[in-house]
Amino acid sequence: MVSAMKKSLVVMALAASAVEASAFVPNGAASPVKTMAVGTGSATAAKPSAAVAAVKSFEAVTGRSATAVALSATGGAAAEAAEDDKAGLKDALVTGGYFALWYLFNIGYNIYNKQALNILSYPWTVATIQMAVGIPYFCALWALGIRKAPKLSMADLKTLFPVALCHTGVHVGAVIALGAGAVSFAHIVKASEPVVTCLLNFLLLGQVLPTKVYMTLLPIIGGVGIASMKELSFTWLALAAAMLSNVSSSARGVLSKKTMSGKQIGENLDAPNLYSVLTAMSTVILIPLMLAMEGSGFFGAFKDVVAAGDFTNKSLATLLALGGATYYAYNEVAFQALGRVNPVTHAVGNTIKRVVIIVASVIAFKTPMSTGSIIGSSVAIAGTLMYSLAMNAAKEKKE
Repeated sequence: MVSAMKKSLVVMALAASAVEASAFVPNGAASPVKTMAVGTGSATAAKPSAAVAAVKSFEAVTGRSATAVALSATGGAAAEAAEDDKAGLKDALVTGGYFALWYLFNIGYNIYNKQALNILSYPWTVATIQMAVGIPYFCALWALGIRKAPKLSMADLKTLFPVALCHTGVHVGAVIALGAGAVSFAHIVKASEPVVTCLLNFLLLGQVLPTKVYMTLLPIIGGVGIASMKELSFTWLALAAAMLSNVSSSARGVLSKKTMSGKQIGENLDAPNLYSVLTAMSTVILIPLMLAMEGSGFFGAFKDVVAAGDFTNKSLATLLALGGATYYAYNEVAFQALGRVNPVTHAVGNTIKRVVIIVASVIAFKTPMSTGSIIGSSVAIAGTLMYSLAMNAAKEKKE
């Protein structure tokens, strides 16, 4: 209120200066008002205008000149602009920090995951452990009141079940692919997800996209095809598992639109809490699947590795825990990072992330890549970026 009053008085002062110049004339100078009076032969000087009277009244009450107040207000505006610049810089640094953590945790997850799978070839069990590791984290946030706990009915859980099933497929498919082949190859194949998304959107939602969007799928398909033919560590299992992850991811997005769009599900179910709920549900889904696929063989293999002397119980358990912690962390941070940027920055950031992971995995595991594989992966990733930009442009045009 004080600030508003101050600005109003400044406006009055500036108005007074425009209407009556004598308000800021030094005492020894001739006043235009008096000159005009003399020129007309009047015996007395003209009375001050109402604006001049208001300024003088303001100066008498505040003890400050209107000029000083005007200059003070100008300085305040400059200070306010400086504060805005600082806030903008801080926001940019925070966003950059989220992106850096997103990339870092993602690289860490891929390396820890591959290391664990090289030692223990039980992808279903490893996937289940990784999924379960995040549960204590978000339960602690709910229990401590740091994050509001979601309230869901059985009907809400039933609605979310198909989405959770797809969420399970995304993770277990990726883990199997990473165990069966090179990390770089798994991510090259996963770059073809837009192709599956377009197909499922058409089949399940009847959505027909602009021609230019479909044209961007050609370099993706071609690039993945070239990379697969020239991949030195190619296996059909890695290709099939990566495609399972793609199909599950696309289906998760389509089903989310179909079952959740415009519908209120429970309470406090924001994006981070939705991810937490899906994590818990996927863990429950994975446990019986893990036992059906691999039984309890993982535990015997764990003991054998420790008995061989390569790892201790603690070091091997730590490796598995780090895989799960970085898996949950990179998804959690991704929500924060992508929620602070526009869709174009999102698309570019996601593309760069895939390139960074491929490069980091090649360095970490000394995985050789043929020239054809490098060319194919570059074309596929560039196609993915073009697809994202074309989709964003189509959405903006539609809106």
